[in-house]
Amino acid sequence: MTRSVPGQRPVRDEEFTGRPELPVVVVGAGPYGLSVAAHLRAAGLAVRVFGEVMGSWRHAMATGMFLKSTPDAVDLSVPEPGGRLADFLRAHGEPELTERTPIPCDMFVRYGQWFQKRYVGEVEPARVAAVDRAATGPGFTVRLDDGQHLAARSVVVATGLGGLAHIPGVLRALAPGGPGVHAPVSHTSHHTDLSRYAGRRVAVVGGGQSALESAALLHEAGAETHVLVRERDLLWGSVPDPVRPWPLRVLRPYSPLGTGWVLAAVCRAPGAIRRLPPTARLLLFRRALRPSGGWWLRDRVEGVVPVRTARRVTGAETAGAAVRLEISGPGGTPENLTVDHVLAATGYRLDLDSVPFLTPAVRGALRLVPGSKAPHLSAAFESSVPGLYFTGSLAAPMLGPMMRFVAGTQYAATRVARDLTRRAAAPGTFA
Repeated sequence: MTRSVPGQRPVRDEEFTGRPELPVVVVGAGPYGLSVAAHLRAAGLAVRVFGEVMGSWRHAMATGMFLKSTPDAVDLSVPEPGGRLADFLRAHGEPELTERTPIPCDMFVRYGQWFQKRYVGEVEPARVAAVDRAATGPGFTVRLDDGQHLAARSVVVATGLGGLAHIPGVLRALAPGGPGVHAPVSHTSHHTDLSRYAGRRVAVVGGGQSALESAALLHEAGAETHVLVRERDLLWGSVPDPVRPWPLRVLRPYSPLGTGWVLAAVCRAPGAIRRLPPTARLLLFRRALRPSGGWWLRDRVEGVVPVRTARRVTGAETAGAAVRLEISGPGGTPENLTVDHVLAATGYRLDLDSVPFLTPAVRGALRLVPGSKAPHLSAAFESSVPGLYFTGSLAAPMLGPMMRFVAGTQYAATRVARDLTRRAAAPGTFA
């Protein structure tokens, strides 16, 4: 029996299941998982991909949202021409996007699904329940939620931000049973439809893209919306200008993450970031990108949705069906706000303890980045557990902020695939 992927040679079933050619298991089928799988299959390696194609983008993004990135920063990676977002649009007869065209999330989901069918092939919907080291020899044992076990030569963790949503303790205390759309507090990743709050009072906590776009959608759906921002001012992205004069291009060079020398440097040299001292890497990871809103969102928020800056939530309690927030304002001035729901747009916390399928033995063997709970990685994204790789956001504390965005897929996928291809030619290196 053979399995085929368009544009690639047929792959014998024995290559996926036979002991001499144990597969690489990719956990996750978002931008990073699909890109890594596309490179591995193009190299002729046996690979099995588990997850829901573009699952987080389908279930953790509210209807009506757009990508913050420009069209040239959201291409998935495959080692042959024809797999860019522009190619997808051309193949479906859709208009070409410009730098000033916000990308709807549902368009990006359709692009990912098209990419998967064209370059990846089968993605298995089973959930990976456990990844453990093989009992004998190198490699891993992977257990699925249906009880099936399989052997893998290596595992690539590409689960994105799933399970890493962060809600500050002062807000989490509002929902002893757990935050969610039916609880007094939820995280932005819990929502696919914010219109459920029409006619209700909602406090949005946060000042980044997720907070500001959620606030706009809530307001437009008819909710009474209040935005509480810790920073003293809002930061907005600049309007893209494809014909910027050369002095400006020199002073503030363009990068997939925005303009400026710092952002350009972290995008062009992730490998160099890895060689920085740990404290410098973490500072860059935490400070290189301040929370901000996309330039195209500004007119939907400024002067439209009430925004209070320099505010911190210092207390929260339920009062019947409502929520009473205690807020520290400018200069520590106390304020109160009563709402029906609190939407936490408070980002994500990179914590390996929140990756549920890693067994305690594997997790305990992982070397961490000092000052964080993220894995220490090689230049090829391999962890201290031989054969276990991490891509996407969990790689950002080692290889820089670009790994938090789709723009990092090419860098990650090419290096993971190159390393695994080299090891496949010399199996002893897995030991």
